[in-house]
Amino acid sequence: MTVTLRVVLDQLVAPTSRDLEEASASLTQALVDTAPRGCDVAAITPSPGLPDDARITGLSAETRLSMRRRELAASWQLGVAPGIGRGLIHSPTPLAPLVRHDRVNETHQIVVTLWDLRAWETPDELPRAEVLASRALLSRIGKHADAVVVPSHAMAERLAEIAKAKLVAKVRVIGGAPATGFRVPTDAVGRLRALDLPSSFLAVSGGAATSDGLSAAFAGIAASGWDGDVVVLDVPEGEEPAVVDLASAAGIAEARVHARGSLDQWDRAAVLSHARVFVAGSTRTDWPWRAVDALALGVPIVAADTVIHREVLADAALYASGDDFGSSVAGALSDDADRLRVLAGDRAKGFSWQASADRVWALHAEI
Repeated sequence: MTVTLRVVLDQLVAPTSRDLEEASASLTQALVDTAPRGCDVAAITPSPGLPDDARITGLSAETRLSMRRRELAASWQLGVAPGIGRGLIHSPTPLAPLVRHDRVNETHQIVVTLWDLRAWETPDELPRAEVLASRALLSRIGKHADAVVVPSHAMAERLAEIAKAKLVAKVRVIGGAPATGFRVPTDAVGRLRALDLPSSFLAVSGGAATSDGLSAAFAGIAASGWDGDVVVLDVPEGEEPAVVDLASAAGIAEARVHARGSLDQWDRAAVLSHARVFVAGSTRTDWPWRAVDALALGVPIVAADTVIHREVLADAALYASGDDFGSSVAGALSDDADRLRVLAGDRAKGFSWQASADRVWALHAEI
């Protein structure tokens, strides 16, 4: 008898986040590739189903639901999940058909994944409706999920401060990784040219101008004495002028600041590969997607001194807080640069979707 693990792949049909889309595709392919004997992997998708370029091979089946993602999310959040059926269900995101079920007698499992706690740590950065929905969803996860995957022990500890004990007991730690195949593209120079970027700069993990840690990163770059260009990644559409103004207020000339939105993995790799230093200023306990990308490419990293950065980056970064950012950035640009490149490459070997997939299979076998 074949045991099928069905993965919720809404992000491949109607993505709300490029990081979640890439993580969903990468983990699912790794689950297919590492499936134990007698097991296979299928998909659960909203309408209209997986696109032809979904980049996943080897799926045994697809449960294509009649609703589109937005309607499906609203339905599942209310506990209405028709057409799902029973079995092992894994969601690489918080969205899952969370309904009352009998795990023991019906062999029905539901596992979800949390990658950030923004609704609790920095709620001012999100629309109020999204904050309320995230908090309500966490309550539903606590009631109906059989396990909750988080990417770091730091996040597990932070979640324990937020959630009820019933949910905390279900938490398991399984880390993320860069998108499968993430590497410097052969046309990196051409991609930089198409993005209207210079050939050398400092890169910053960004977001909106109100994003946690962005002002500290800009202040550190200004204090380091760097007089070159600065590229800010993941800036929401329409927020570019505000981000440039924030950098200008920190002492970085507007003409030197290049704010860019969410880039696909090849553009992102091209940009990061030309960064002299990558600066991660956020103090949230999110999974640090861009910092892990930078590790994979051997880029020197300066990061805010937080528990999550210490856990994920270990000794492959210089850490800073407050006024220390300037000296740390200066060090990463000079004396520590070569050492950090080597350490980044070594640390990057600890992150792979194949290893994560092995742990997901073990988790479902355990519960």
